[in-house]
Amino acid sequence: MKIGLVGFAGSGKTTVFNTLTGLAVPVGFGGEVRLGSVKVPDERIDALAKIFKPKKTTYAEIIFCDIPGEHGAERKGLSRKALVQIGEQEVICLVARAFENPALETKPDPLGELDAFHTECILADLTIVERRLDRAKKDKPEAFELAAFEKMKETLEQELPLRALSDLELNRKYLKGYSFLTDRPLLVVLNRSESEAALPLPLEMMGRLKALTAAGMVLSASVEAEIAAMDPADQAAFLADLGLTESARARFIRTAYGLLDLISFFTVGEDEVRAWPLTRGTGARGAAGEIHTDLERGFIRAEVIPYKVFLEFGSEQAVHKAGRQQVEGKDYVVQDGDILHIRFNV
Repeated sequence: MKIGLVGFAGSGKTTVFNTLTGLAVPVGFGGEVRLGSVKVPDERIDALAKIFKPKKTTYAEIIFCDIPGEHGAERKGLSRKALVQIGEQEVICLVARAFENPALETKPDPLGELDAFHTECILADLTIVERRLDRAKKDKPEAFELAAFEKMKETLEQELPLRALSDLELNRKYLKGYSFLTDRPLLVVLNRSESEAALPLPLEMMGRLKALTAAGMVLSASVEAEIAAMDPADQAAFLADLGLTESARARFIRTAYGLLDLISFFTVGEDEVRAWPLTRGTGARGAAGEIHTDLERGFIRAEVIPYKVFLEFGSEQAVHKAGRQQVEGKDYVVQDGDILHIRFNV
């Protein structure tokens, strides 16, 4: 999963990036996108690795992208380069300033920053849609594609994001190849002062996020960056002083998984124990494709052991002997914690 961090000048975006990744990228340093990867903690993977003792243990991973220089303090429009960089992300995370900054003349205005960013994304998407509709006068696309772009134009002109449209309202197969920003999941991080780190999102912000089909969370990047650099044994006490029970990274991962409605399934063996993130509701054949396209193309069946069943019996052999292994077809909906063995033929 690639999550792009964007924000107006002074929002603390790079400090948030450092907090989440454990890196120490200089604040205010321009240039290209900076990357940092984070393993998604999962006690189930830890337990499976102890049992199988594999050569390799692979956790699900989030790649954070700190996108530099896309906004100025005056909230000017997105640069062409920034549009491309943001469009390459699977999830957009807007860091909004909710703390006093003596270096800036402006007061904190996280709602204003969210609306300004949303407007820029609307305009960028509308430009693409209108360009496609103009071209349609010459190349005469099929009626369903034309209807999809007309629906997108209508939605964007109402200042609503494309992500607000369900798959029944919008056939997204026509979106492939286009980097529509408002169809990306959006997570807004309210970057606060230390004293307000444990307070919930304001009701007004929660209402605006709901209207934009987006999610939000709160953190105090400056202090949590310091905590993230501490020995893990000392972190809990400092978080407790802030009124928090888990780190910014843990809260962010949980929020991002909820926003994308992700679960994890596992593959196990002597060579590797691995977690695979998957959209909830995906069938067994789709899960096979996450592992390798050949497995999806030649899918025969999935042999499934729910994680709790595996723990109950302690080994695959014991599960087989008890007759608790499930043999499922391509339409079986994969559940969180399923251990899968895919049988295929190509």
